[in-house]
Amino acid sequence: MRAVVMGSGSWGTAVAKVLADAGNDVVMWARRPELAEQITTGHENGDYLPGITLPDNLTAVSSPAEALAGRELVVCAVPSQSLRDNLAQWLDHISPDAILLSLAKGVEVSSGKRMSEVIAEVSGFPARQIAVLSGPNLAKEVALEQPAATVIACVDEAQAKRVQAAFGTGYFRPYTNTDVVGCEIGGAAKNVIALACGIAAGMGYGQNTIATIITRGLAETIRLGAALGADITTLAGLAGIGDLVATCSSPLSRNRTFGARLGEGATLDEAQAATNGQVAEGVKSCRSVRALGQQHGVDMPLTEAVYAVCNEGMTVQEMAVALLGRSPKPEVYGSHA
Repeated sequence: MRAVVMGSGSWGTAVAKVLADAGNDVVMWARRPELAEQITTGHENGDYLPGITLPDNLTAVSSPAEALAGRELVVCAVPSQSLRDNLAQWLDHISPDAILLSLAKGVEVSSGKRMSEVIAEVSGFPARQIAVLSGPNLAKEVALEQPAATVIACVDEAQAKRVQAAFGTGYFRPYTNTDVVGCEIGGAAKNVIALACGIAAGMGYGQNTIATIITRGLAETIRLGAALGADITTLAGLAGIGDLVATCSSPLSRNRTFGARLGEGATLDEAQAATNGQVAEGVKSCRSVRALGQQHGVDMPLTEAVYAVCNEGMTVQEMAVALLGRSPKPEVYGSHA
């Protein structure tokens, strides 16, 4: 396919590499001309993926109009909270027949909408032309060509298969799904849970604690997904538990790294500096994920605690006390867990 990746962060760059390695005609859009030049002539994104050699057939430009001209697949690789504004600026240059693929894992704070909903609202494109990519995909590992899998979700299975074919390489295996809601909720909620895991690790807690947070975080995600109409089996797959485990366990995860700094006693600003200026999506998404839970009457204690730390001045010690002091209850799996 003729594809464009709109965004030049670590994950956008890794995805562009995958598409180029899979034999597609790929161009990247970088906001800064000097970074576009570095990617095109130096075959490296030294700002976000230093040390990774990019394919010779991968080029970058700084003009959105030039990047988008004639592209069949438009990969939206900007942070969730800036997607709306960026897409509105790009829209006049996007082919009306293009597929729009979201990489962002978050819920818009201002509207409570998932990324596919934001894309539909801004673009006016039908759901069959909007897809999302989600899974256990840490950018550096994918860029290093370590084996990984992902999910391409679109309500139109034939369109999902078109995108799937564009992404298939010897090291990156895409699966398809028609449950867009489940894939997006899994991606958004896991960032918040990863913050909680990072906080626990920063406080010196071990694997029992991390496993408990991951498991109870999955229960929260399942409850929220069920309330929004997701197929909860999606959350037992790559876009659910797979993404959750990778993001909560790896030091490569910005959300876990951010949380770990908070757990060690850093301020929000100090924790942000530890992620090299890149966005830890869970910091913003905890607000919108929490609001979705409240709107649908879903009990989300981990999300509430992370929100309180990031927005209400709760200390990480107070967070631990609040979670451990909750009233005893049975463990029941499913949408009521």
